[in-house]
Amino acid sequence: MTNEPTTGTLDVPGATLYYEQRGSGPVLLLIPGGGADAGLYKAVTRDLATRYTVVSFDPRSMSRSPLDGPVADQRVAVWSDDAYRLLELLSPDEPADVLGCSAGAIVALDLLARHPGRVRRVVAHEPPLVELLEDPAPYRALYAEVRDIFRKEGAGAAMARFSEGLGGERSPDHQAELPPEIQEMAPRMYANLPVFLEHILCPFTGWAPDVAALRDAAHQLVPAAGRESREQVGLYGPAARLAELTGSPLAEFPGGHLGVTERPAEFAGQLLTALAGEPRPAAV
Repeated sequence: MTNEPTTGTLDVPGATLYYEQRGSGPVLLLIPGGGADAGLYKAVTRDLATRYTVVSFDPRSMSRSPLDGPVADQRVAVWSDDAYRLLELLSPDEPADVLGCSAGAIVALDLLARHPGRVRRVVAHEPPLVELLEDPAPYRALYAEVRDIFRKEGAGAAMARFSEGLGGERSPDHQAELPPEIQEMAPRMYANLPVFLEHILCPFTGWAPDVAALRDAAHQLVPAAGRESREQVGLYGPAARLAELTGSPLAEFPGGHLGVTERPAEFAGQLLTALAGEPRPAAV
């Protein structure tokens, strides 16, 4: 099976979204985070596209999804609206499954909270939600410091501090460290870093999810984290806390925060397992 996508664009308020489709079957929407775009999921779609119509996209202000005007601080609800509109276009007659990674997991959670009827199951992999942590202050300070370093010293120094502060997770602007499957995306990701560091990092990590709505939709939710992230409180902690707050069991995935690119075949297998069954019955 070819891994080359069918591509398209969708006009949404304030932006034009670029998206890719592979495979056939029910829709599985993949939402990237950070400065990444649809290319983040290129390797993992090989296995997923045997069972799903896999849709990945560049979030607004990233790569091939330009804004209609100047960039400003981005809002979780707006990105969630974009995901909703993509599903209305590409899966109009049935709910879709959704995977979000990192900041994309934050978007996926808002999509579930506000539009539970639009999705069948949502896997939220390591949403970096500072406000869910028992002690959010160190991570609020870290992300504010990273943004300040970016403003003063540029993206390279900011990403080095970002990596150090989270416990050594590899920073995504080092092309040589990236798996071959996403080398093509690396220049686009690097170009996206200024928008991510200035306009996404702090607004998204500081966003407070609607826990009550997520608890109501807990039967559709799979909080997830990488096994190799267990010692990284800022990455593993929010997913674990989300599981506690909603009653949805935490699923561990292969690798760490970037497991989807580090171990794509294993990650895809775990994702298919998470999506395989019908969502649990809603609590009464």
